[in-house]
Amino acid sequence: MIKACNLQKGNIVALGGQPHQVRHIDVQTPSARGANTLYKVRFNAILTGQKVDQTYKGNDTLEEMELARRPASFLYADADQYTFMDSENYEQYTLHQDRIEEALRWITDGMEGILVLLLNDVPIGIELPASVELEIVETEPAIKGMTATNRNKPAALSNGVTVMVPEYLSAGDTVRVNTATAKFMARVR
Repeated sequence: MIKACNLQKGNIVALGGQPHQVRHIDVQTPSARGANTLYKVRFNAILTGQKVDQTYKGNDTLEEMELARRPASFLYADADQYTFMDSENYEQYTLHQDRIEEALRWITDGMEGILVLLLNDVPIGIELPASVELEIVETEPAIKGMTATNRNKPAALSNGVTVMVPEYLSAGDTVRVNTATAKFMARVR
């Protein structure tokens, strides 16, 4: 069991006996004294893809489902099917793009460190590594002497995602980006 106040994006819970994945959590704190904090949660039904919105108080409990997590790497995409290979037993898992739509922008050829989520030995989704390293392909030129300022500029990465990076970075630099927040973390090279 997991309390609503401890839910995180990506958790798998049982609603009506069916597995649902947490997609978004909106926390509302009422201004009145004694009022409970409300958690508006958007779920995706894993088997059908249907969106479900529920509202909970912080102490409400939900049944968390146990999933097997297998380390895997990305092999290839064929139309709207994505194939991953288990890093230990070389078994292949194929998932439809609807199941992994939020992760698609971070997946690159040969990417490792992915966890395939299995429910009763059936792949239902993936978990990405906490961060990925990508090259900046386009940004405004670096300004000499701007290393001490804390200003940011947009930069297009090799996967097509645009993130805000410090002004001193230029095209060709490799950066580490948080996959959950899409925010710049550090310069790698």
